[in-house]
Amino acid sequence: MAEPIRNKRPDVTAPTPQNTPSVAAPISSHAQQPGIASIKEEEMDRAAAASIFAQNPQLVQMIQGKLGTLIGRPSGYIESLPPVVRRRVSGLRAIQKDHAKLESELQEEILQLEKKYFAKFTPLYEKRSSIVNGTVEPTDDEVKAGEDEDFDQLQAQTMGDEDAKKSDFPENVAGIPEFWLSAMKNHMSLAEIITDRDGAALKHLVDVRMEYLEEPGFRLIFEFSTNEFFTNKTITKTYFYQNESGYGGDFIYDHAEGDKIEWYPGKDLTVRVEAKKQRNKNTKQTRIVKKTVPTESFFNFFSPPKPPTDDDDDDENFDIGSEIEDRLELDYQLGEDIKEKLIPHAIDWFTGEALRFEEQDDGELDDGFDEDDDEDEDDLSDDGDEEDESDEDDESGKPKQEAAECKTS
Repeated sequence: MAEPIRNKRPDVTAPTPQNTPSVAAPISSHAQQPGIASIKEEEMDRAAAASIFAQNPQLVQMIQGKLGTLIGRPSGYIESLPPVVRRRVSGLRAIQKDHAKLESELQEEILQLEKKYFAKFTPLYEKRSSIVNGTVEPTDDEVKAGEDEDFDQLQAQTMGDEDAKKSDFPENVAGIPEFWLSAMKNHMSLAEIITDRDGAALKHLVDVRMEYLEEPGFRLIFEFSTNEFFTNKTITKTYFYQNESGYGGDFIYDHAEGDKIEWYPGKDLTVRVEAKKQRNKNTKQTRIVKKTVPTESFFNFFSPPKPPTDDDDDDENFDIGSEIEDRLELDYQLGEDIKEKLIPHAIDWFTGEALRFEEQDDGELDDGFDEDDDEDEDDLSDDGDEEDESDEDDESGKPKQEAAECKTS
């Protein structure tokens, strides 16, 4: 699967009949070159314009929306060509359509090839699961083949002698405890959506696997042992592609569906209870009012955002539609990371070796600052004007991750 090109140099527009001015620039004319005074005036004008835009974000959005409607509109150049030239253009477009058909066939064959090798990978995944969960032990030959002196030295350097002796697990523990939780925490994108509260439930994660659908798409399967949080033995999330291929023959992500999690009472990790102390100004009596509000959690991954509707694309709902699009891109990218990175290379994520091969983008690194939550609390009191003091219980939300670039497989 091709990764997005990083640090790509900006495209420089080459001169074409569409963007070349019809009137030559006054190089040979008697036009006066700008002086220092005129340059300062231009800088002042730009500063004033920037100030206006900064104070009017709605104006910026309106302009961006209008400019967006101009993209893809014909310049009139093609229509101005002689009929014989336009006929040749139509011929080239026909050739391009044939090329598009071959691209779609290529993507379909790639998908079938992926399914063929996935069938070969499956026995390896099953054996990995057996070792992780302690039902079988690796053979001596497998242990010897997996030994790596460089890796052992690296682990020894990062761990002191005292730390090496300490362990939270008994010597005769079965399998590899917290294998999947540790692997997911080493993946940057997944680690950002796993809270401390989630860890207690994800310790019971015994396997992560996937399967292809008969139609274009795939399903992620998370298997859990018996735990105190929910009754589900497996929680799945399915990604669907559109029926028609996109430009270049790629499959286009359509939507995702997740299983409903059957939480035990009071164990839902996707919500938190806020306790608000209210005091009546007249009677001076106080009371505690509790309400349940959504909170950050890895398990929100199984409640994917719904694609924006046509109503979200108008000017009034521009921000809503844009936010949904960003969440969809992030949601799809997380699914792709689990499918393409975590599942095939789980042991490398568990040991941390996979981090050496990950490209670190400066724009995605955490700058150490969290955004303040300025949302107003709802007044739950029926007693009129009251003084409120609110306390949040069991809050462990983490900052939201920036949307990753959406790619298709």
